Amino acid sequence: MRLLLFITFVLLSTISNGQTSLNKIDLDFGNYSVGFKHYTVSDSTRTYSRIYDFINQKIPRPIPISIWYPSRQNTNGKKKLKVLDYLEILKEEEEWEHLPNEQILKWFYYANTPENQEHLTEITKAYSELEFGNNKFQVVIYTPSYQASSIENFALCEYLASHGYIVISSPSRGTETRWFGRNNAKEMETQARDVEFLIKEASKFPIADSNKITTMGFSFGGLANILAITRNDKIKAIVSLDGTERYQYGLLQKSPFFEPEKVDVPYIHMAQKDIPEQVLKEDNIDPELNSKFQLFDSITNSNAYRLKFENLTHSYFSTLGVLFGQRDKRQDKNDSEIMESYKLVSVYALNFLNAYLKNDESALKFIEDHTLDNGIKKGLLTKQSKKANSQNFTFKDFNELALQQDYNNLYELYVATKKAHPMMEIPESNLNTLGLQLVFNPNTSGQGIHVFLLATKLYPNSANLFDSLGEAYLFMGNKKKAIESFERSLKLNSHNPNAIDRLKQLKE
Repeated sequence: MRLLLFITFVLLSTISNGQTSLNKIDLDFGNYSVGFKHYTVSDSTRTYSRIYDFINQKIPRPIPISIWYPSRQNTNGKKKLKVLDYLEILKEEEEWEHLPNEQILKWFYYANTPENQEHLTEITKAYSELEFGNNKFQVVIYTPSYQASSIENFALCEYLASHGYIVISSPSRGTETRWFGRNNAKEMETQARDVEFLIKEASKFPIADSNKITTMGFSFGGLANILAITRNDKIKAIVSLDGTERYQYGLLQKSPFFEPEKVDVPYIHMAQKDIPEQVLKEDNIDPELNSKFQLFDSITNSNAYRLKFENLTHSYFSTLGVLFGQRDKRQDKNDSEIMESYKLVSVYALNFLNAYLKNDESALKFIEDHTLDNGIKKGLLTKQSKKANSQNFTFKDFNELALQQDYNNLYELYVATKKAHPMMEIPESNLNTLGLQLVFNPNTSGQGIHVFLLATKLYPNSANLFDSLGEAYLFMGNKKKAIESFERSLKLNSHNPNAIDRLKQLKE
């Protein structure tokens, strides 16, 4: 018989069975039908062993992939997935593909109770293999908890897909086999590489907006997401479901890639309630885990939010935990309170994504407002937040805004951005280099001219900028404008040899 899954923080010693259901969670699903696909691809850059085959053969690292996505397909006559369909994926990812279904609850992590047997027959919101929607949709990379399945949070993934997001996930598995080794720093890096593999995989789908990606991780998966953001600019936001980056900051520091200042995208961490003193003593847990959060304290370059759900313990930030998890009488709330809070976690995740990926002002207001103003009853949730340090708004940040508006109306953008970030600096040399890069690309020459017009407005006494503007106009065949620019450069610096030579050529 299999060993129980290692639970990262809290060992459930005094337990009871739950009375929950998907319907009682009562998520408000969106207007899209939810399609679901599951398949396996291989990462040929890494090797792996199937542990229960008991052979020495190495194979390319298999990456089982679960993907939830929005669809407009008519679903009449189509059957939704059952919870059992998801647990069959769990069997595959645990490398027990041929295990009889009646053994699932006995073999894996959940009590074989009548209540849990009923969960297996529950109907979900997803349909297998629907047609993709026609729009472009933002991507959420979901990273599971310690050694967990890609489908551990299927209800949340379905919920987000119904509101117009593609959610893609792979299991949390060890570097060399299905199971983690003793070096968690190595396993953290492996999962971060899996995140990067999924970013590439998502780009294969024509409906995916691969430039607007969020990572969302539960427990150990939170560590991988922090590493991924430090080296991938496509990630625009981070959602952490009681992520281990709060509890094992020292593990993050073991990575050569980790630098707190590189956590520079909006970040939300939703945490469990304070662990009771009885549990701290009996399970030998450091009391500082209730208050200490070094990563949050170190973040300066992004808007960051810290939420604490007073009715949730760690396990119940996942669908499987809510449905199948055995309750710890020492600390767990009742089932209705757990489901109410799980729904609230989902609502905050959706609003955070809408705010920062879709620029939805009402969603941002929900995230920023006091919890009582959002209709959340007192004592259910507490929130802290911090704003990005404006002096860290860089030229790269400004350039991203300029790119979004196709480099039009740059001076107006500069004025508005400078007002919001007074410490922002736009170096002359950066504008000069960017302008030339854009001009010499025939597809973006006009954008380059716009950059130079901003540059010469900000630095009207720069002979070098007017010289470069002259080269830009000359490259585009506008001799009149080129002559005007070179003459202006020469007026500012009468010894500019390039301007002298170009004017001589142009006037011959």
